[in-house]
Amino acid sequence: MSDLLRAPAEIKYAEELDWLESIDDSPKPFSWRLSPKMVRLFVLGSERADGLDREISQKWFGDRSFVERSIVTLASDRGLLLIGDPGTGKSWLAELLSAAISRNSTLVVQGTAGTTEDHIKYSWNVSMVIAKGQSRESMIPSPIMTAMETGAIGRFEELTRSTSDVQDALISILSEKYVSVPELGSDTSDNIVFAQPGFSIIATANSRDRGVNDLSSALKRRFNFVRIPVVTNKKAEAEIVRFRTEELLRRHRIELDVPPTLLDVLLQSFADLRATAAAAGSDDEKLESALSTAEQIGVLEDAILHSNFFGERALTAHTLASSLVGSLARRAPEDLAILNKYLHGVVEPRGKEEGGSWPEFLEGGRDAIATLS
Repeated sequence: MSDLLRAPAEIKYAEELDWLESIDDSPKPFSWRLSPKMVRLFVLGSERADGLDREISQKWFGDRSFVERSIVTLASDRGLLLIGDPGTGKSWLAELLSAAISRNSTLVVQGTAGTTEDHIKYSWNVSMVIAKGQSRESMIPSPIMTAMETGAIGRFEELTRSTSDVQDALISILSEKYVSVPELGSDTSDNIVFAQPGFSIIATANSRDRGVNDLSSALKRRFNFVRIPVVTNKKAEAEIVRFRTEELLRRHRIELDVPPTLLDVLLQSFADLRATAAAAGSDDEKLESALSTAEQIGVLEDAILHSNFFGERALTAHTLASSLVGSLARRAPEDLAILNKYLHGVVEPRGKEEGGSWPEFLEGGRDAIATLS
């Protein structure tokens, strides 16, 4: 499956999952492929104390308690809602949990303003309906309905982006655990799709979307909330960025070193900009970017690819600064002014005092701002 642009977790880590399943002798809830302990091990990676014959890589970086609470919720009859700022790894955690529990993380509904009730229930194959009428064969189940029928985990991304009608339709699925299909008549063997044991839903929501389509109190009661905080620990954030960068290099078959000093520059830059945003008096004084770890990875990815394709196959501070400005300057002139103030007020004096990569980083940032201005 190396020819896939982005393999889902159950394919990407199939060998690990097969091995964990082969040694797993702990009780498993419902139709789970792995026990709760093995699910946690798959997500958070193995430690020497686990006494395993092979190492299991860490795939999600965060507090162990968040993962454990998520697993416990999925073993109950309640849905799981992962909520937090953009880029905190909510969707990645949902994918990993689905892959470990069901070996299928692709039963996903993406919430948008255009998402309808059909997207979470069912629709119809029009040509088959015209030819043979409405039947179970002519019905197209949604990913959520497929998860219900197979006792798997269904995922709902960006729940608060969906309208209240769609959210209301989800309430009956979470509470009654079945979907009625009135078009198929009154025979209960045909017109109701019941959820099989093991079915649950993992939804994600951005805390910054508060007020877009607020969740009703009825829907909130059907979910256990797990709040995923922004990573503020520099060591943990460095591990996440390094992990994702290594994946990028492998996927593109790029042989390029990322000097630790430049990784430090990137981490420090985001820490500085977050501090500036926290001290800002209004939204106009903040970058539009959430300055998340995911955006930090995006900046580094852009710099690496640019260095590989158009540079000297070596990452430089100049290219890193150019990528940072290009990725974070989304409003002109507001964001450009904020970045320019940061370069002159923070980076320039730091370069004079510490030297290292900071003077070149300053030059790259200035050049990028001049180009965009």
